Amino acid sequence: QLTATAEIKKDMEKGWPMDRLLCGDVGVGKTEVAFRAAFKCVMGGKQCAILAPTTLLAWQHYNTILSRMEAFPVKVEMMSRFRTAKQQKETLRGLQSGSVDIVVGTHRLLSKDVRFHDLGLVIIDEEQRFGVKHKEKLKENFIGVDMLTLSATPIPRTLALMLYGDLDLSLLNELPPGRTPVETYLIHENKRPRLYNFVRKQVALGRQVYIVCPTVEESDLESLKSAESFAQTLRQVVFPHRRVGLLHGKMKQADKDAALGAVSRGETGILVATTVVEVGVDVPNATLMVIENADRFGLSQLHQLRGRVGRGSAQSYCVLVSGNRNEQTRKRLKALCATTDGFKIAEEDLALRGPGDF
Repeated sequence: QLTATAEIKKDMEKGWPMDRLLCGDVGVGKTEVAFRAAFKCVMGGKQCAILAPTTLLAWQHYNTILSRMEAFPVKVEMMSRFRTAKQQKETLRGLQSGSVDIVVGTHRLLSKDVRFHDLGLVIIDEEQRFGVKHKEKLKENFIGVDMLTLSATPIPRTLALMLYGDLDLSLLNELPPGRTPVETYLIHENKRPRLYNFVRKQVALGRQVYIVCPTVEESDLESLKSAESFAQTLRQVVFPHRRVGLLHGKMKQADKDAALGAVSRGETGILVATTVVEVGVDVPNATLMVIENADRFGLSQLHQLRGRVGRGSAQSYCVLVSGNRNEQTRKRLKALCATTDGFKIAEEDLALRGPGDF
């Protein structure tokens, strides 16, 4: 973190715009480094924009940076379609006049009506989630501004240079002290009763559990778990005495906020979700991640999901559930069980699947 922060600060002090990619594994503290860059920018008298791919992640960044900047004369605002028209207008006026120092938002920040008084730095989180058109718009809208791009998809350095050859690269590959590596296991469907007992034990200890499903609603493929019906089954049959929450992308924003709030406050012991929890969700008390139909996900995505646990000091676990007996599939999933190093996993993925087309 210190090395990356020093590289970024040095770039920001140069006479030409920074264009740097901060690539790091889940949980290494990319956001921490980005917030330091934002603070330096604002202390230098300029404005900073933080762009996130989902409203969920944008709100989390907004709340975090708001609490971090409390002791300083820094005005932080949020730009999202879920703000009222009045709030949006006030934020737009503040950005134009310079009274707003840091704005956090989704691609709403790329709209024509968003104008800055003196923009110094743009931070793009989860860069791989933005489409080509969004990236073109970014380049058009923010000419001559320092750009810091964050990606939690660890990719081999050779691949990074090929894909991002025009960017300077900072790699974060050390976990913060006190973090215990997550233990990962691959189990077959027939071990489900034992898995449910393990879930009960974790919740009885006061810990929290995520159960991730590949689909939201009932799927055409009966073997695929859907979040809605699975949550219903768990509530009524498996864990009737526990609070089982539900979170997926098709829910209304207020319902998403309520579901996440209940998890953050420790009220929900078990959260059934889709991959909407893949990025940005930070609950140190969550110690078990169960991924249903794990063979339906890519290795990088599985690694991202696993990164939602192990954020506190307690030992955490990730259980991959798959009934698929294909040798290649099992080899891929076992590669994830063997290491928690995202860069090694990316190398393995590259070896197994090939580089694709550049």
